[in-house]
Amino acid sequence: MKISYHWLQNYIDLAGESPEKIAERLTFAGLEVESLDIFEEVRGSLEGVVIGEVLSCEPHPNADKLKITTVDVGNNQILPIVCGASNVAKGQKVAVALANTTLYPTTGEPITLKKTKIRGEVSEGMICAEDELGLGNSHEGIIVLDTKLPNGTPANQFFQKKKDTIFEIGLTPNRVDAASHYGVARDLKALLQKKLQFPDLSAWQENTENSPIQVIVENTDACPRYTGVCIMGIKVAPSPAWLQFYLKAIGLNPINNVVDITNFVLHELGQPLHAFDLDTIQGKQIRVKTLPQGTPFTTLDQTERKLQPNDLMICDGNSQPMCFGGVFGGLYSGVSEKTQNIFLESAYFHPTYVRKTSQAHGLKTDASFRFERGADPNMTIDALKRAALLIKEIAGGTIQGKIIDAYPHPIPHAQFSVSYKNINRLIGVHLGRYQIQEILESLDIDVNGENNEGFQVTVPPYRVDVRQEADIVEEILRIYGFNRLEIPQKYGAEYLAEFPEKDANQIQYKTTAWLAAQGYFEIINNSLTSPKYAQLLGKEDTNVVILNRLSEDLEVMRQSLLFSGLETIAYNLNRRQKDLKLFEFGKVYQLLNQQENTVDKKYSEQQKLAIFITGNEHAESWVQKSKPSAFHHLANTLQQVFAKMRYQNYENQPITDDAANRIWAYGLQYGNKKHFFAKAGLLQNNLLKALDIKQPVWYAEIEWEMLLQQYHQTMEFQEISKYPEVRRDLSLVLDKNIGFDRIEQVVKQREKQLIKNINVFDVYEGANLGEGKKAYALSFILQDLTQTLTDKVIDKTMEKLMQAFEKELGAVIRK
Repeated sequence: MKISYHWLQNYIDLAGESPEKIAERLTFAGLEVESLDIFEEVRGSLEGVVIGEVLSCEPHPNADKLKITTVDVGNNQILPIVCGASNVAKGQKVAVALANTTLYPTTGEPITLKKTKIRGEVSEGMICAEDELGLGNSHEGIIVLDTKLPNGTPANQFFQKKKDTIFEIGLTPNRVDAASHYGVARDLKALLQKKLQFPDLSAWQENTENSPIQVIVENTDACPRYTGVCIMGIKVAPSPAWLQFYLKAIGLNPINNVVDITNFVLHELGQPLHAFDLDTIQGKQIRVKTLPQGTPFTTLDQTERKLQPNDLMICDGNSQPMCFGGVFGGLYSGVSEKTQNIFLESAYFHPTYVRKTSQAHGLKTDASFRFERGADPNMTIDALKRAALLIKEIAGGTIQGKIIDAYPHPIPHAQFSVSYKNINRLIGVHLGRYQIQEILESLDIDVNGENNEGFQVTVPPYRVDVRQEADIVEEILRIYGFNRLEIPQKYGAEYLAEFPEKDANQIQYKTTAWLAAQGYFEIINNSLTSPKYAQLLGKEDTNVVILNRLSEDLEVMRQSLLFSGLETIAYNLNRRQKDLKLFEFGKVYQLLNQQENTVDKKYSEQQKLAIFITGNEHAESWVQKSKPSAFHHLANTLQQVFAKMRYQNYENQPITDDAANRIWAYGLQYGNKKHFFAKAGLLQNNLLKALDIKQPVWYAEIEWEMLLQQYHQTMEFQEISKYPEVRRDLSLVLDKNIGFDRIEQVVKQREKQLIKNINVFDVYEGANLGEGKKAYALSFILQDLTQTLTDKVIDKTMEKLMQAFEKELGAVIRK
């Protein structure tokens, strides 16, 4: 959000407060100023351009269209300047750009002037035309000034082109009350202890006549308050320079005086407005209502949209839609050059309705930004008067009829109790009662019913984020100053705590470092996500919903790391980065019970590790060809993570439960019989299609806290045995549905002592094996730590295994 330093001074005296100091104060008060930028009405602000007087003007001896002039530029300097303008003449006052000045013309690149020779004659500056200074588009001749200012005076003293400092504020979703210049000035009032000046409305004259327009609000839930007024006989034209300057300073393009005034008041007071061409309103009636699904409506951007059932529409007397309430206007009812009469709307729309419409139609506007977060229902009338008076002043016309104010159920102020004990406990320092009350009253929070224990507060509706005692403490602290809190010297520790046996942070850090060393990139995603992802998993009933929602894309806490990771993959794929290895440590959240009362609801919060692989396993090179990533690449990473945790005695088996099968097309789960806490495999196609991903993605998810429980602090080492290992190979033909894990299981049951390792070095499937069959080529490592193995013992062991394979797995031994 952009805030103009110059504009702010209309509402509060900032004398002695530099922009840098204001930025520091706002940041400490919770309105983080991310940058300070300079806005210039004319680029360069005419630096290096002075007023000069042409003393002589003679033809150039070597060029018919050039003239040689001498120009007095003040400070006892008379400069020779070669000029090509046809209208240059002796005695003129002109704008002169001196040598080494950088000019910013209306079109083209900046130009830095140097002392030079033009056709053999010295030229030490430039007598400028309008477009050369960036003041307009004319290049018909130099600018001749009508001024008595002395020679050498900076040209900007004549042209009066303004410069402003712009605060770029990273506004948090809860601080919509500060989404305007007046809102920021309210915070500065409390911080600087200065008076706040509201825009002057004294010229407003109450009118008792009935309005030419009738307003009927059919959906008062979606539109609790709707106000408006008619203005007749206006003239639509370009806005005056001061208004254009304010809008341009904050990045808005001026359109016409009426539209510019509505934008100005929005950014001044935080209240969105909309102007309708009164003569286009059929039946001279405004109806605020929803319309049937699929009703066509053409918006200002000339796009025809199909309405949703919950879209709140501003309609005419024939129930024809004219505007998305609080979001975007219609093509045929807006202000144009031919407009003479307008109906000016100022309303309070419910955040949920605005958010759903904005999201459904992909319309993000300055109005929806404010209504989604909760505008001030008590600002509608003042903003309406402010805009109407400005329109009357700038566009002419007369206000006809009284203000319409449909407000059947006024929104009350929030009231609750606050205790002094909790204030001092949460802040950590003792604040005097007078100081506490002074801070709150400077924030328009009324204090009443005080006693020795605490007091009652009354909070205006525009402070949507102040609803409980902790919020009051935060308000006190941000004005008192977080930077003023000191840690007393008496604070200390009487003993040093032992380091935890398992330092979870250190273990996570080492795992992160290892994954990064293997070529994985760490990603960190938002914990807020879209509810549509839970629907894909059939978990919409367990969403943790945010009360003060940012948008429909970010209204629930994520239940899985899967979709935020897929969003990252989709982002990279769209930028031609197709070979990706990613991981993320993050928390997931789930609702455990369904209760109407928020206090009674129970939630779970778990730390997880997610690993993603997609594309080729490595880049193509002369050493080796690239090949697609496969399951064993992901499984190997998972097993290495287990090894880093010194976790060995785990089992794996195919993923079978229904919930997991919604995620993985196939894969394995790891753990023990009590709980399998890691899963890995190929993601289902429908999940990839939901994010427009067209290549396979391998995904692993680990319940990190469960894996931490398996971590062993110590590591045991063993001397290499002096007795040699022996290898034996075996080929088995098995049913296709029997996995390697079953083979491992049989081996462990039959021979634990001598078999040290079993490995698959080939898998074969072919017609000669028979339908539904496959062959495993296995290697077995045998070793006795107490003696050298004999052929008799080895053969007996292998024979025992082969019999077990034939009996339990139905294997055929290929000899």
